[in-house]
Amino acid sequence: MAGDSEQRLEEQGQPSGGEPFLIGVSGGTASGKSSVCSKIVQLLGQNEVDYRQKQVVIVSQDSFYRVLTSEQKSKALKGQFNFDHPDAFDNELIVKTLKEITEGKTVQIPVYDFVSHSRKEETVTVYPADVVLFEGILAFYSQEVRDLFRMKLFVDTDADTRLSRRVLRDISERGRDLEQILSQYITFVKPAFEEFCLPTKKYADVIIPRGADNEVAINLIVQHIQDILNGGLSKRQSNGYLNGYTPPRQRQAGGWGRRALGPCRCPPVHTVCSFPPYLFKKPDGDECL
Repeated sequence: MAGDSEQRLEEQGQPSGGEPFLIGVSGGTASGKSSVCSKIVQLLGQNEVDYRQKQVVIVSQDSFYRVLTSEQKSKALKGQFNFDHPDAFDNELIVKTLKEITEGKTVQIPVYDFVSHSRKEETVTVYPADVVLFEGILAFYSQEVRDLFRMKLFVDTDADTRLSRRVLRDISERGRDLEQILSQYITFVKPAFEEFCLPTKKYADVIIPRGADNEVAINLIVQHIQDILNGGLSKRQSNGYLNGYTPPRQRQAGGWGRRALGPCRCPPVHTVCSFPPYLFKKPDGDECL
């Protein structure tokens, strides 16, 4: 049915006794996951808030890379270790940490050094928050982790853009040479994306094309999170969106219903009418009715 995804988001958005609202954000390497999360935090006015009092925080899957053996570290320094494989992550620690977050506990997040390929001794303290964004290339791969998310976002960016971003990032931030970056991409990154990351796109509630550049999608997600922070979907702002942005067709007081969004013009794989392609994904692939 056309309203299935909207209804799913409404149900997911209902508060449950103060339990933190955990949002998973996945997508390929350098797709813009971190930028999307940062944009959400910025639009919610959380950038300047003291870290002990933030309502919205970001946790990265990259912080949970396993401690490498001497042999593995030697391979990593040569660009011969697969950091995009599920086994590269400490999934047990991820599950433990996320469960503690949902229980409202203060947690310690590891700090990973991408230059030396090692976990640092210091950790980052994350205090209890109302909304937690967990982002990573394989955020949806483990069902045990996936089931903890009450909303799942997939940042969908084309391969050429992702590769160019990765090259610039790894050269400037991680001190790697172009030959090693391209070799690692062809050998590990691209095959791992196709085998492990891309298939998890089907689990997403919301697919965001173009990442943080997709202002319509980001504003819609921010509004939904704002509703959660305000205590539920019934407490909507009168203008419908944050930061002074008003949609062309004002949403009616009914919330996410399709009628409030105007006539359907969606091709088969879309869900929310009158919004850009793939902003919302339909789980069944049926055409809008």
